[in-house]
Amino acid sequence: MQIPKTPAAIAFLLGLTAMAMAPKTTWSQSDEAPLYTFKSLVDLTATTVKDQCQTGTCWSFSTTSFLESEAARISGEVVDLSEMASVRYTYPLKAEMYLRHHGLHQFGPGSLCHDVLNAMGSYGVVPEFAFTGLDKGESEYNHGEFDAVLAAAVKAMSEQRVLSDDWRDAVDGICDAYLGKLPSSFQFEGTTYTPTSFRDHLGLSASNYVSLTSFTHHEFGESFVLEVPDNFSRGTFLNLPIRDLARVVQNALEQGYTVAWDADVSEKGFSFRNGMALMPAEGQKAELWKRVVEEEKVTQESRQEAFEAHLTTDDHLMHIVGLAEDQNGETYFVIKNSWGGANPYGGRQYISMAYFKAKTIAVTMHRDAVRTKKSR
Repeated sequence: MQIPKTPAAIAFLLGLTAMAMAPKTTWSQSDEAPLYTFKSLVDLTATTVKDQCQTGTCWSFSTTSFLESEAARISGEVVDLSEMASVRYTYPLKAEMYLRHHGLHQFGPGSLCHDVLNAMGSYGVVPEFAFTGLDKGESEYNHGEFDAVLAAAVKAMSEQRVLSDDWRDAVDGICDAYLGKLPSSFQFEGTTYTPTSFRDHLGLSASNYVSLTSFTHHEFGESFVLEVPDNFSRGTFLNLPIRDLARVVQNALEQGYTVAWDADVSEKGFSFRNGMALMPAEGQKAELWKRVVEEEKVTQESRQEAFEAHLTTDDHLMHIVGLAEDQNGETYFVIKNSWGGANPYGGRQYISMAYFKAKTIAVTMHRDAVRTKKSR
């Protein structure tokens, strides 16, 4: 996991996954020019880059960004939605799953894209100003204490022989203390909305989205519950060959649909500072960031081997917002990260096709984007 040294030593001890926190990276225009140059092929509507700061909520930042682009595509309205509303809604559900399994279940801040969709379906969405998840005077998120307190509380509850009738109130009390109470209504441009009516106003519906993956321990063409720790709500994923999955994502972007992306970012080739992700071939790794490198020939078998060896894990979620081409004509996905803007591309990164094929855990997109065929 990409976890900074401070203040989240607590988080590491809790064994959290899918929660890559923002590395404190600095970059300026005086740094050396990048080795790679890019030409934009597709650049879809997206809100500004955010910073999840010291939290494990990349899943909400990425999927909320995805929903913002979906709202813009569907309704034409570009709205900054609250990431912390989904977090506040989801944490009690995670606590209940942990307690129902007598403490023998994953518990931590990590989740997946479908948990934001589930929150949208049941609670709705709200603008950022209606629920920031910050106390007055705070400008940055730091969930180190919150995560530790909540984890300790549910662990203590799970160790009781009889579960108290008050456990929900206790969990809600902790979440309210650190994040605040979810609003039941708010004003937006002179109109009063509830979270569900605002969701409907933006044209969003949780049932319109599908998650896809690519692993050989299940049959292609079938849906299955993906076996990663942060799939606490047991979401299902349609299984496709990796070559087809890459084509589906590229086609979606070309048709105007952005895509939420769950991936492993622990490789040396994933560099926020350089604004890229590459999968250098054996013998090329020492030359990484010194010159343009040859990349690994990724196969279905090689990505499966890495998954089975736990070398590919769901440690970060991001938002794919475009396509680009480098100086050699190679195609890249353009992602919007949630680690702030301190890299050469304002917080965006260029992801090579080799990296995508090797290190993708799953993607989430509008179901029409899967069905749409590019016209020739």
